[in-house]
Amino acid sequence: MLQDLPASGYEPDGTAVVRVLSYNIRSMRDDVAALARVVRACAPDVVCVQEAPRFFRWRKAAARLARASELVYATGGGTASGPMILTSLRARVEHAEDVLLPRTPGLHQRGLATAVLRFGRARLGVVSCHLSIDADERHAQGKLLLDRLAALDVPHAVVAGDLNDRPGGRTFGLLAGELQDGWAVRPWGREHTTRLGDPLQRIDAVFATKGVEVLGCGVPMGLAGVTEADLRAATDHLPVLAAVRVPAA
Repeated sequence: MLQDLPASGYEPDGTAVVRVLSYNIRSMRDDVAALARVVRACAPDVVCVQEAPRFFRWRKAAARLARASELVYATGGGTASGPMILTSLRARVEHAEDVLLPRTPGLHQRGLATAVLRFGRARLGVVSCHLSIDADERHAQGKLLLDRLAALDVPHAVVAGDLNDRPGGRTFGLLAGELQDGWAVRPWGREHTTRLGDPLQRIDAVFATKGVEVLGCGVPMGLAGVTEADLRAATDHLPVLAAVRVPAA
């Protein structure tokens, strides 16, 4: 059994331990009950979703997932063209904004879901992203993502999502050059995030700004309550779970 990450909580100086989950849910086209079981077992404070439903009755689908996962909707979904942020009741949303990125003709519209969350005395910026399959567009989106992160104007933040790029890639390297790559800093669990049985790749990640301490990051395969059957049934990606320590503001 995989040892759990540090639990959510607060330290005497106001520092907050926050659990962040990144998960591509393929528009909830698979087993939503299995998906919700995986999310609940990870006990996240923040879920950065990719490929949330974004067309007909997408708000109803987002509410369904939040309710089944024992979380609340913060922002994103249809208004961000897929990325979405859910939170536990522990988080207070100070600001939320959805951003549509410039679109290359013939390719999918992409966007960012962003929020500034408060956990007691700690403030955390959050960006959920799903970058392009086209290398040039993806790299341009990576630059815009970093610009948007800076515009949140918070000292501590996390970026989580499906990068459609591997650690040796140009866009992954761009982000890892400015931010901490959670798996590289404190690996925990499984590394590769592609569907079980597919070629091994790490294309989903959680990054953190320099002032955030990464306590562990990786795919929670083997974590209590996270079964291989549910991971296979829930969607075509594996989730990435990170625990981070965020200083008080």
